[in-house]
Amino acid sequence: MIELRPYDSLGGANHGWLDAKHHFSFAGYHDPARMHWGNLRVWNDDTIAPQTGFPPHPHRDMEIITYVREGAITHQDNLGNKGRTEAGDVQVMSAGTGIRHSEYNLEDVTTRIFQIWIVPTRDGEAPSWGAKPFPKGDRSGHFVTLASGYENDNDALPIRTDARVIGATLKAGETAEYALGADRKAYLVPATGAIEIDGVRVNARDGAAISDLAVLKVTAIEDSEIVMVDAA
Repeated sequence: MIELRPYDSLGGANHGWLDAKHHFSFAGYHDPARMHWGNLRVWNDDTIAPQTGFPPHPHRDMEIITYVREGAITHQDNLGNKGRTEAGDVQVMSAGTGIRHSEYNLEDVTTRIFQIWIVPTRDGEAPSWGAKPFPKGDRSGHFVTLASGYENDNDALPIRTDARVIGATLKAGETAEYALGADRKAYLVPATGAIEIDGVRVNARDGAAISDLAVLKVTAIEDSEIVMVDAA
């Protein structure tokens, strides 16, 4: 089953410095039909103006993955971690028993991110943060695991949940497959381009909620950059 969630149907709010679109209920946007997808709880499409950002604020008991689409985001937290994550790269924060952090666009250009929250299946652990570059050439034509809760995904950033965050870049006409499993759920968003899954066209920044599909087959209609969560 593939449920298309067009970008224009998403909730959200424009705060001036932040233009936020929500694939799931978040902040002032509430839709009982869009509360979660498996253990995936939040997928925000954020556009952040230059020299602005989120001042220090707390989190706990959540895996928060940030995929930078354009520009860069600078993270700082009360554990002493600080890092700048550029377009195409990923940062992961395991909030654990509690963390306080800020995220700023310190660039002179607009930054665009996907921020993804996944409910942890391990709790009671200390918070942590990490970031990693993922060259787009390494995921050209196929899916690459960016963050994972599984021990055998050695090259991925670790998260404390039964899920994976996956990326791919496809040229127009290319097809990539991913063994999802009929008992799993996937949520896929093209950062750019347009793709097709089982006859359903998914345009840039649309969401596709996928279930009951053993093998996911994605064909690029245009050159596309894809981000997906494989959720329990």
